[in-house]
Amino acid sequence: MLYMLINVTKPGLTGEQYATVAQLANAFYENVPEGIKLHGDWSANDRSRTFSLIEADSPDLLEVIQRPFQGLVDIETVPVTAVTRWRSE
Repeated sequence: MLYMLINVTKPGLTGEQYATVAQLANAFYENVPEGIKLHGDWSANDRSRTFSLIEADSPDLLEVIQRPFQGLVDIETVPVTAVTRWRSE
């Protein structure tokens, strides 16, 4: 299933905490867990949030990849479906 993850770094983080977020993100990209496929990442132009399109074999895997970021990043998870055409139904 496809999910859009909307990530917002918590306000008031220290420089050390921002560095931790960067390290955690880089560790994820270097070793994407089995059962997870990253389709792309985007950042808002103002860098206020990021968007990740992720395919996961199980929703439980999303909890696993989000757990290290708890306390540092608010993550909204939205199940999504690709739009192939519009219907008037």
